Amino acid sequence: MAVTQQLARVTAMQLAACRRSVAELDELCSFRSAPRYDYLDLNWWPATLERVWELTGADTATMSVLRRGFGSADEVNPAYRDYPTVWEHPVTAVEPDQVAEVADALRTMTPGAVHAVVSSSRDRALAEIVPDVTGDLAEIVAEQHAILRQFYDEAARRRLATVLWWD
Repeated sequence: MAVTQQLARVTAMQLAACRRSVAELDELCSFRSAPRYDYLDLNWWPATLERVWELTGADTATMSVLRRGFGSADEVNPAYRDYPTVWEHPVTAVEPDQVAEVADALRTMTPGAVHAVVSSSRDRALAEIVPDVTGDLAEIVAEQHAILRQFYDEAARRRLATVLWWD
């Protein structure tokens, strides 16, 4: 079974309920307590996107904010670590103000800029991260960046938090 990065957009009230209740968090991580459009399966793209953002020349502060969009240090509910759906990484959250920061950082890079850096890259680390991709890697990475960017833009617009986990 493949392990993939999952994100969910939630209200502050829903996040607070998940912090208090393992059952509430399990409902969210089981894709039952938010509308389908508020979930995003990033598959295994986080490592690739992170490397591509580095290749664009993003500064250290921007990279720190972008990384928060994949793996906040803010664990939602430590009691949930004992659930069988958790894979080595705790379920974390990005608060609404931080979501806005992530959205702003993602907006600093257009999908076109991402496409350009992948197209021109001869980066060995990038090739090792995505060895089995068929098709135009630059196009696919730019699309994944755009999807994540849209997800965070919508979360910021609606003043939502994001919850992140590996499933």
